[in-house]
Amino acid sequence: MRGCERRRDSDGGFVTAEAALALPVLVMVTALLVGGLIAILVQIQCVDAARSGARAAARQDSADQVEEVVRGIAPRGATVTISREDSQVRVVVVARTPLPFDLRAEAVADAEESVGAGNPAGARETAEVRETARAGETAEAGT
Repeated sequence: MRGCERRRDSDGGFVTAEAALALPVLVMVTALLVGGLIAILVQIQCVDAARSGARAAARQDSADQVEEVVRGIAPRGATVTISREDSQVRVVVVARTPLPFDLRAEAVADAEESVGAGNPAGARETAEVRETARAGETAEAGT
């Protein structure tokens, strides 16, 4: 019976088994890449929101106006903290990402009323804006 013979030189389904193992890995790598890209975009939004909020607060805008500016730029669901310490204003934006950590951006600016104070030459005409952006743990966002 010729039809019942098996060919010994065929792969015997090995390609199917390799594809079954490789496909989940490819999907996982793709998901991590997309998640990383989303995290980068969220970080950029956080930095922009914190920076704009610090500028608005330094101009002596009302707290509602500052929060409106920050919320307009920050990612949806981000936590916004606006504080004033002596002559500086600080805006912190914390946002969740699809990855297992939160992203945080912070901007500090000198309030305009204090810029150039004690400096009659007016060497400091604009508010100095410093920013730091760093990724924090999820537990840090709860505090």
